[in-house]
Amino acid sequence: MSDHISGPRALADPIADITDVYAFPSPERPGCLVLVQNTLPFAAADARFSDGLIYRFRLRPVTVVDAQPGASPFDVHDAEEVVFDCEFSEPDRAGSQEGMCRTPTGELVSFAVNDERGGCPAGVRAFAGVRWDPFILDAPAALKTIAAGRLAFTDPGAIYMDGKNVLSLVLEIDTATYLPGAQLVGFISETLTSGRLNVRIERVGRPEVKNMLLAPKQFDRVNRDLEIRDIYNMENGFHLADGYLGAHRARLNANLRFWDGLDGNLDWAYADHTHPLTELVLADYLVVDVTKPFAAEGSFFEIEQSILEGRTHSTCGGRPLNDDVMDRLFTLWINAGHGPVIRDGVDQASRPATDTFPYVAAPNPDPPAQPEHH
Repeated sequence: MSDHISGPRALADPIADITDVYAFPSPERPGCLVLVQNTLPFAAADARFSDGLIYRFRLRPVTVVDAQPGASPFDVHDAEEVVFDCEFSEPDRAGSQEGMCRTPTGELVSFAVNDERGGCPAGVRAFAGVRWDPFILDAPAALKTIAAGRLAFTDPGAIYMDGKNVLSLVLEIDTATYLPGAQLVGFISETLTSGRLNVRIERVGRPEVKNMLLAPKQFDRVNRDLEIRDIYNMENGFHLADGYLGAHRARLNANLRFWDGLDGNLDWAYADHTHPLTELVLADYLVVDVTKPFAAEGSFFEIEQSILEGRTHSTCGGRPLNDDVMDRLFTLWINAGHGPVIRDGVDQASRPATDTFPYVAAPNPDPPAQPEHH
């Protein structure tokens, strides 16, 4: 789950399907920021990247504003954007493939797919290749919870078809070079068609916005027939257009209220049926404090939650690979973080990430096959 198969286009073109996005200060190289984009659910051991896609990493400095209750506390609209674009050659007869990353200053960093040393000139180290899917969630239990209208998690839970592979693209960038003077940075990752016309296929910031908060239709009385995820994917995550804002808000208000009521209580304060988290969810990018050191766990959404609670954040935020973020999200959605921890029964990946580049665990040489009717 997370962002696996997050809409009809992702199902139709899985090579462009972003499964997960991560951002964290490097535990190996202080002063560097690690950015991870995983694609292609159920990647085969010999899978290769598309030569028809741009794999894009977008960053903007984030300003915290004194927002009104229910509004997003972040402003990125006038910030200067930093973009890294990665493209790949067509694999040769032996299956070898080359990647090329264009930096914001126009320099090109080349690297061979599956070379763990990575290309590393110009303040950028890059890796691309098949890796173990690091996501931590009992996805069938989460979907059963939505369908049944009651918590369906068990202890222990199970990672759906554990041992799946994905295609991982990892960039490690020097913050002094590319983000000089920045403290808080917003990160979005995208896949787009290459060539003269670049069409955004997928974009991901935080986990489970699309599959847990936008996919369910049955609670939305305004847009009950609308599959909204492809529309959401096409939006500029740093600046949503006016045309579909009402639809996005109606879906989030309805589904966040559903999650809030699962424990029998409404723990969030509503004004005119508007959920207090809706605008923050729509500011859909990972927020990282690049001046703070790496934290292996507990940093995801800590910056956002500290603002909600009126305190100063204490971690780097972002999203590290081994952080069990779903328990934190379920607890936030269901009891506003003021009750017991809501666990899905899965606390770690069966093959955790490492503290050395390229961080994402080595691939499964014999991964489970994708179900025929998945």
